[in-house]
Amino acid sequence: MKKKLALLLALALTASLALTGCGNGSSSSGGSNSGGSSTSGGSSTSQAPSGEKLDITIATGSTSANYFAIGNVMATVLNPVLELSEIGVTATGASAANVQMLQDNEVNFAIIQNDVAYYAQTGTDLFDGQDPYEDWGALCAMYDEVVQVFTLNPDIQSFTDLKGKTVSVGASGSGDNFAAGQIFAEFGMTFDDVNPVYQSYSDSAEGMKDGKIDAAFCVSGAPTTALVDLAATANKPLNVITLEDEHIDNLMADYPFYAKTVIPAGTYDGLDRDVTTVSIRAMLVCRSDVPENVVYELMTAMFDNQSELAASHDKFKELSLEGAVAGVSIPYHPGAEKYLTEQGAI
Repeated sequence: MKKKLALLLALALTASLALTGCGNGSSSSGGSNSGGSSTSGGSSTSQAPSGEKLDITIATGSTSANYFAIGNVMATVLNPVLELSEIGVTATGASAANVQMLQDNEVNFAIIQNDVAYYAQTGTDLFDGQDPYEDWGALCAMYDEVVQVFTLNPDIQSFTDLKGKTVSVGASGSGDNFAAGQIFAEFGMTFDDVNPVYQSYSDSAEGMKDGKIDAAFCVSGAPTTALVDLAATANKPLNVITLEDEHIDNLMADYPFYAKTVIPAGTYDGLDRDVTTVSIRAMLVCRSDVPENVVYELMTAMFDNQSELAASHDKFKELSLEGAVAGVSIPYHPGAEKYLTEQGAI
């Protein structure tokens, strides 16, 4: 009896040691199964935290703007298919504020305009006098942000007709405001040539309906909700000012983030002709310390599920591999570069 008991205890101890060894071996091999390795010094790693989903927080824009809606669509559509991360969305003051939030590590992803990214990367214009921000990478360009100079005033048919008028030139310090300044300069004008007010485009649309302003700048995907509402409720034809090809060519030569864009007739109620203007690009970016495999999986999920994304927001209809690399104004995150290279986009 004693011999049998001793034998059973010995077998139990052997099994326990074997199980302990398997546990250690499993932990060690988990990293090699993921196919990546981590690096130090604040650079991007290729692994998500073991056994946990990484919390992605996307800085977007105001709750009435496209960025916020787009971020929420990404969360709704992609979270069920992502294995390495979980998307959350926060409303913000848009592009410039989003760069600051990335710098301060308050968020790890953001949607920003490619011109604002260029300014942050080079320490110019909007970020003049600041150290260039380099601790980030681009995932992809998503869609056009169209420069729309809109008015209900029938006397304003060309850009130079703005002289002497009350014009909203975008919120102070915003990307819209810098775009307005660049276009004014191209036409040999400054804000001193108008009575400038500094408002968001939604506030500008309300001010226009109330007769407080004559025209306003809006840099957003067309159609823009605020302009759709304005055109439908103002009881006056909405006009978006055409920029002549000569001025568009000059802007594109001076600022590499601009592209020529046409707003089709019918985009807004009462807009009965095509409008030629310039656009910048909305980009998805993230901090450099986001793991490479997290970004790679997110890129894969976005393009594999584009039809589902587009069914919830029209701007995802513009998402394409060709468009993903158009207008990208900062270096790619390694995870995005890997995906885009495999797809033949870069």
